[in-house]
Amino acid sequence: MAFEGLSEKLSNAFRKLRSKGKLTEDDVKAAMKEVRMALLEADVNYKVAKNFTAKVTERAVGSDVMESLTPGQMVIKIVNEELTALMGSEETKIKFASKPPTVIMMCGLQGSGKTTHSAKLAKLFKKQGHRPLLVACDVYRPAAIEQLKVVGGQAGTTVFEMGQGDPVEISKKAISHAKDYGNDIVIIDTAGRLHIDEKLMNELKEIKAEVHPDEILLVVDSMTGQDAVNVAKSFDELLDITGVILTKLDGDTRGGAALSVKAVTGKPIKYAGIGEKLDDLEVFHPDRMASRILGMGDVLTLIEDAENRLDQKKAQEMAQKFQQNKFDMNDLYEQLQQIKRMGSVKNILSKIPNIGDQIKDMDFDDRQLDRVGAMISSMTKKEREDPSIINPSRKRRIAAGSGMKVEDVNRLMKQYAEMRKFMKSMNARGKDGKRKRLPGLGGMPFGGMGGYRR
Repeated sequence: MAFEGLSEKLSNAFRKLRSKGKLTEDDVKAAMKEVRMALLEADVNYKVAKNFTAKVTERAVGSDVMESLTPGQMVIKIVNEELTALMGSEETKIKFASKPPTVIMMCGLQGSGKTTHSAKLAKLFKKQGHRPLLVACDVYRPAAIEQLKVVGGQAGTTVFEMGQGDPVEISKKAISHAKDYGNDIVIIDTAGRLHIDEKLMNELKEIKAEVHPDEILLVVDSMTGQDAVNVAKSFDELLDITGVILTKLDGDTRGGAALSVKAVTGKPIKYAGIGEKLDDLEVFHPDRMASRILGMGDVLTLIEDAENRLDQKKAQEMAQKFQQNKFDMNDLYEQLQQIKRMGSVKNILSKIPNIGDQIKDMDFDDRQLDRVGAMISSMTKKEREDPSIINPSRKRRIAAGSGMKVEDVNRLMKQYAEMRKFMKSMNARGKDGKRKRLPGLGGMPFGGMGGYRR
């Protein structure tokens, strides 16, 4: 998960500040030294890290902070504000043309995920009611055109291609096609190279000069750290890009690219790729990302994900079953499918405020959801509806049918029982007539997430 190491180191630094009733200037400087080291280890640009901690120190040693009743919290508030400013203060939206079509030119090095993210962007626009057109201008890489057609088909978007012709001419004709067929957005997937070279840049300059794109979005792989920032700087100097799409922000990336790109290039991060599926593209919100980095969660994005990816009707039906405590294995299976649509479990939980310390040592493997699903699928209709009838011989059959062990089935049954108990507690009413609420992760199903190993 992105920023995990950075978040932990920042949390340790701030824990020391919160433990002090009154802060001195030396306390702040010592904490900022730890913050600077954490940023550098996260592959943040040296100048960016140095300037960032200098700004925080300058603000944090002021009388408003030193004399505050909660000086540690005030310093964290300042860090949050400066992190947000570092990444762009607020989300930067796509600039749509006053007269359609809006032309978006995608660029980046080979292997950055440019073609896939062109399709992700197209799918996102389609959900918003637009009619995007994907244009295949990567005429050099083997099977690049076919790849765009495949992901374009998955996104439900038309792909314009003219084989391995002149990319400039293809771009020009694609825009005419869009005007004729009512496509209000044109996304041009240009060619990439293994490194920046004169031939690549000349071609991109020619496409830009011919079609006058409203947006030039650079796709960079955040896993490459400072290299991603250097790539962004080079492309910006030659093309004057309008924004960046950072990919693989769900992976084990140190996060330096996200924290450095805006400061080094002056151009905003507009989107973040957070997974391999075509739905795994988020609008980049600097304030929300800062909150995630500081372990404060990101409830707004979690709510938006739920609204966009979950079946609301099924969710309402499930809520009624929760309230009535009528929850069987069929419902558990459906819940697993809904969770999978939301992305990785750890990524979901990371967006819940103040939960970082509870999940940092947990062993998450999203394949466990598939294993649980396999066990439920191996049950008979009657067993799914009434799990209480599952005896030892039935457990052996379910284990054999799902390729699991009997102890795995026992673990599933135990967690199902805990879930029922959890819901019963949630629905229990106190003397005031209000439903009780269980804090933390203790009562959550699959809280440990450590089982079902293979």
